[in-house]
Amino acid sequence: MFYELRTYTLKPGGSVAQYEANFGESLPNRLKYSKLGAFWHTEIGPLNQVIHVWPYETLNERTEARAASVKESDWPPKGRELILSQESELVIPAPFMRPLGEQQLGNIYEMRIYTIQTGSMPHMLEKWTEGMPHREKYSPLGACWYTDVGGLNKFYHIWPYKSFEERAQVRTEMFKDPNWPPKTEPGTIIRQENKILVPAAFSPMH
Repeated sequence: MFYELRTYTLKPGGSVAQYEANFGESLPNRLKYSKLGAFWHTEIGPLNQVIHVWPYETLNERTEARAASVKESDWPPKGRELILSQESELVIPAPFMRPLGEQQLGNIYEMRIYTIQTGSMPHMLEKWTEGMPHREKYSPLGACWYTDVGGLNKFYHIWPYKSFEERAQVRTEMFKDPNWPPKTEPGTIIRQENKILVPAAFSPMH
């Protein structure tokens, strides 16, 4: 299995709400061909972004689903004029990640994006596999992927929280744990970014 992570940057001034409404209206016809994994918009970080995630078993499934869906009269959703840029990445789930599905996990999601030193992804995955049971004592993992096509050497992990207060409390407690963060070799992580995301009402993860 892999996931397609699509990030659209929209024009400022109400475009996110309009695009999200259009997407929700058109979604039932798109779901005839494959499932939606999640849909969020950014609240903190790069603003005016929507992020939608599509799971596929094979590249052929992706190709066939996309070819069939564009024959629908209302897909892609209305609002192309709202879009400034589009980005697509194919990402592989980490060994410890549970598949996306209908889950009520949180009101906000923190997406953390790490750029990993070339050749270090196997080491990163090994250390995170060892550390994840300790991290999930404090809050559940929403998703964890690494890129296969797109911006290479990127490692995504997503954490749901009920509120910003819960996020602060969890992060305070987890950093007291000697087993977290995972003890990777110096230089493994060369860049860190994050975004705070809010799920759409129609998102399977919310």
